[in-house]
Amino acid sequence: MAKVGVTAMAAAMLAMLAPQAVTAQAPETASPNAQTAFDRRAAQLVDLLTGAIAFSDYFAPSFRAAIPEAQFKAINVSLIAQYGRPLSIDSATSADGRSGTILLRFEKGVATIALVVDGGAEARVTGLQLTGFTMADDSFAKVAAEIAALPGATGFLVAELDGAAIKPLASAHADTQFAIGSTFKLYILDELAAQVAAGKRQWSDVVSLSHFSFSSAGTANWPVDTPVTLQTLANWMISVSDNGATDTLIHLLGREAIEARMRSAGHSDPSRNIPFLTTVEAFALKGNNFADLRPLFIRGDDAVQRKLIESNRDRLILSNVDGVSFTAGPRFIDSLEWFASPNDIARLMVDLRARQSKTLFAAMAINNGVGPAAAAGWSYLGYKGGSENGVLSMSLLGQRKSDGKWFVVTASWNNPDANVGTEDLIGRVTRLLKLAAE
Repeated sequence: MAKVGVTAMAAAMLAMLAPQAVTAQAPETASPNAQTAFDRRAAQLVDLLTGAIAFSDYFAPSFRAAIPEAQFKAINVSLIAQYGRPLSIDSATSADGRSGTILLRFEKGVATIALVVDGGAEARVTGLQLTGFTMADDSFAKVAAEIAALPGATGFLVAELDGAAIKPLASAHADTQFAIGSTFKLYILDELAAQVAAGKRQWSDVVSLSHFSFSSAGTANWPVDTPVTLQTLANWMISVSDNGATDTLIHLLGREAIEARMRSAGHSDPSRNIPFLTTVEAFALKGNNFADLRPLFIRGDDAVQRKLIESNRDRLILSNVDGVSFTAGPRFIDSLEWFASPNDIARLMVDLRARQSKTLFAAMAINNGVGPAAAAGWSYLGYKGGSENGVLSMSLLGQRKSDGKWFVVTASWNNPDANVGTEDLIGRVTRLLKLAAE
């Protein structure tokens, strides 16, 4: 239900890797007599990642506030697990002595890292961003094995889209239903674009921001009935996964209309998403405040579930969401969620592409989910991800730069027993994307 996106200047970017073919070159370590603040901190990067330099000594307070040490260590562990130990600095270049680019050699390849140092006397690092990774001898089979080894259940698909035809390049459990978090919002975008194409609405229509939800990045604390355009709601919903914008669109477009769109887009088990829950309904039902209603909903068929939702519409609201319930780990991700298989997502991407809507494409491209380095092989790259405790999903629609062919790359990871690490999947999805671009 929460969003998945790109952190602009944070260690979380260390997991957003874009493998390329490795070219042989002799390592060139940074000079031990580095003169600038950038050179000194670049030379210490291997020691930082191997634990020889303290986190608090290397990073500025602003960085430590944004990325706590425990989070940084978890990301570093995942990075080393995927790419081996950091070995040496191949090069460090800076035009101003404060910011620049480092080529950091790992056992399995070379990372390109942007480093920024503050202007203080201690010259601590304020920005560390991995912008690319060259990996030796990568393959779909290697990535598939790593995804399969993640705890819980996983599935993925890489496929060329040739009109309505889906031509797989690599896949695992592509017909299995997974909880997909906010990736379900693509079905709402599809129905919105369809209603615009039918002349029922226009992207420029102004509507009231009518429904508010938990974990809304764009609309949190906005006044009720704030006028916004449909395009603005779509942009918020897709790019920052705003839940208030999402619920406003569900109520505006109609729950049953979105359900019908989901069926027509080829979902293989639409009953898993009927009734098509708003985000606030899902959050509320998962919480401790609705322990009485939740088992009735889970056990009920589509008709019973729809009746429960309608008869409790005055209870299933933001003020009754128990946010504390979501601090202890996954909650009912196998029964109270939105579901789709990798092949369902591929069919949805076929439907979205067939709309030929520039506005739809633009909304999906605002946040491509993987950063500029991973997107380098694509003339277009649209993205939607989804996450909550125990759930992570990433789905991309891309037009390959080399030949204009279209592809879908989608992966889901569910673990009902523990939270999942975002960095553990993002790096592997970007490798799939890179392999598809080749």
